[in-house]
Parts: sequence; structure tokens; C-alpha cells
Amino acid sequence: MTAPSPGKILITGGAGFIGSALIARLIERYHVVVYDTLHRNALAGSGLQDHPHVRVVQGDVLDLATLESAMRECTTVLHLAAVAGVDTVIRHPVRTMTTNLVGTLNVLSAAQRHGAIERLVAFSTSEVFGTHAYKVDELHATSQGSVGEARWTYAVSKLAGEHMAHAYFDEYRLPIVIVRPFNIYGPGQIGEGAIHHFVVRALRGEDLVVHGDGSQIRAWCYVDDLVAGTLMCLDDPSALGNTFNIGNPRSTVTIYDLAERIIRLANSPSRIVFKPISYADIELRIPDISKMETMLGYNARVNLDDGLSRTLAWYRERGLHAAPDL
Repeated sequence: MTAPSPGKILITGGAGFIGSALIARLIERYHVVVYDTLHRNALAGSGLQDHPHVRVVQGDVLDLATLESAMRECTTVLHLAAVAGVDTVIRHPVRTMTTNLVGTLNVLSAAQRHGAIERLVAFSTSEVFGTHAYKVDELHATSQGSVGEARWTYAVSKLAGEHMAHAYFDEYRLPIVIVRPFNIYGPGQIGEGAIHHFVVRALRGEDLVVHGDGSQIRAWCYVDDLVAGTLMCLDDPSALGNTFNIGNPRSTVTIYDLAERIIRLANSPSRIVFKPISYADIELRIPDISKMETMLGYNARVNLDDGLSRTLAWYRERGLHAAPDL
């Protein structure tokens, strides 16, 4: 008997770190249409862009006509495209708000007009919980900082996108699921982020820069666990209309401890140096993932030392820590 043809899935922002990790799993069961500006292209050099089940369309989610064309014949959508990263958000607050809010509206409206979308998973952020997020569940009150502080444009734009997605579910029955990732890391990560910064510099033997006193607390989630949780949101009928935290509260450390761990695991001569924080920071971020565990059977499997060791090995094997523009 001939196997059924795979379905077709559109991934906005699919060339990024998380998108590339998802594609590596999704090509087993889908033809994947990657829709991305290719500004941060983790897909390049992975070999995935040359897979017969992958088609890359260079485009912006603000370009509705091109987006609708890319979505044609797809029955599933993963919406990851966004402006992110503290430094980028602070430098470009207008582009952040426009891309994250209007871009999400374009994805939702295109999917609603398409009429054949069976599942749309939209990626939000743990930053919607504000500066102090201790074991926050999906119903916990969201909180942002003062108006005018550029740091919060990202969180506000993503939260507005969540409300828009739920409105499309309520009014048009668009089959959406929202996920809120908590501090994802792993092989292939590019751009901004503490673990990326620490790993690359530890392998170079350079100073690891900690902003503030390093007492900020984070729960870190290895990218494979995020991918597993996302696939559950794609497959389980009970996920529809719901919001889920995806993270690993068992991998909770201070930023200072994180830097020390990476130096130890890398057997690096690097030192830790401290610099003042010039922007609003998040002091505490730990998720409650019991909803996803109970409803979907999610279980974060990769502990922090194991995940960091895998990440260090990936960079070391590829010599990417030697690249001047990381």
C-alpha cells in the first residue's frame, strides 16, 4: 500500500533557531513551507533547506499578499515570525510593535480567509508575565512595565497578538493554540541570548559578561523539549483554543550560576565580569507547566547540565565559536 502524501505546513519565522529545530522533526510528516525574511538564518548550513520536503519563501509577515500566496495549499500554520531580543527591541520599538502585532493579525486573517486551516499554533512569550514570574500558570495575571519603557514593547505586542488569536477563535472558530516558551536554548541558537553569549565566549576563552549582579533567576528549557511540546499542540484535539506554557522549571538557576556552569562544562579559562544593566530587566521567570503535563502529557526530559553539554559540543564540533559575527 502506498503511504499517504504528507500534508503541507507553513512556518513563519521558520529559518530561525526554533523554527529550524521544528523543521528537523516536521519533515518526517509534512511538506514544509518556510516563510522568513532570512535576517537570522539558522537554516543556512543545516542541510534542511535542501531537503525535498522544504521550500523557502523569502518574505515578511507585513506583506499580506506574499504571505497569503505562501499559505496556499497549507492546512497547518506555525507562527513564529517576530522581532525579538532585548537589544534589538530597544533599538527598534516601532518595528517590534508593527511586526509582532500587525504581522500576527496578517497571519490570522490570511488563515481565516484561507478557510482550510486545521491548526494554527502561535508563539507568544514568557515575557507577558512581567518582571517577577514565579511558577506562573496560564491564567496568572499578565503584567508589563511602565509605558514608554522600550523593553516592554515586545511583551505588549506579543500579548496583544494572543488576544487577537483568541478573538479569531471565539468569533471565527479559527483553530488556534497559543504557546508561551520559557527561555529556550540549544544547538543552532543564533543572535541574542545569555546561553548563546556564554557558550560562544567560554569556548573562545573570553570573558563572560553578566549584566547586573547575576542574581536574576531563569528556568531554562532545552529546544528538543520545546519541539516535543509544540508537536503535542499540533496533534491533540484538546489543545484547540488553549494557551500553554512550555518550559522546564527543574532547570532553574541564577544567571551567575549559569555562567559558572558553562565555564565548568567547557573546561574554559574564561572569567565572569559584571556590567551595569542599562534597561529594565526581569528578575524572576519560572513557569508552572502542570496544564500541559495534565492535558497533553508533556514532560521536559533534558536537564540543564545535559542540555548545556550538548550545546557546547555542537558549537565546538562546528568551530562556530571562532566566527567573528556570533
